[in-house]
Amino acid sequence: MEISINTPALLFPAISLIMLAYGNRFLAISNRIRNLHERYNANERNVVIHGQIKSLRYRLRLIKNMQFLGSLSILLAIVTMFLIYSGHMELAKFSFAVSLILLQLLLLFRYSKSS
Repeated sequence: MEISINTPALLFPAISLIMLAYGNRFLAISNRIRNLHERYNANERNVVIHGQIKSLRYRLRLIKNMQFLGSLSILLAIVTMFLIYSGHMELAKFSFAVSLILLQLLLLFRYSKSS
């Protein structure tokens, strides 16, 4: 299989949109945690609120992991482009394959762990 320098560039818009969506989700969840934490500390000390905070913190950890996978995927796509430019096609193919695997893991992680 031959890949051109344009092939890894096709991943940039997809990964960028995924990262934007996860960033927005992260901000919304962290804001919700702050609100629940204020309610919890104010006077309620409710076990349900504490459980919700724990659940939301878990989701934040998942989002951080997914953002990390997305960052690695786009970094490897950039490395692939450099390797193609410098003429190291075998390394470029390997780097691109790893980039695609990371993107797949990111998507599988998203759909199997969080809602």
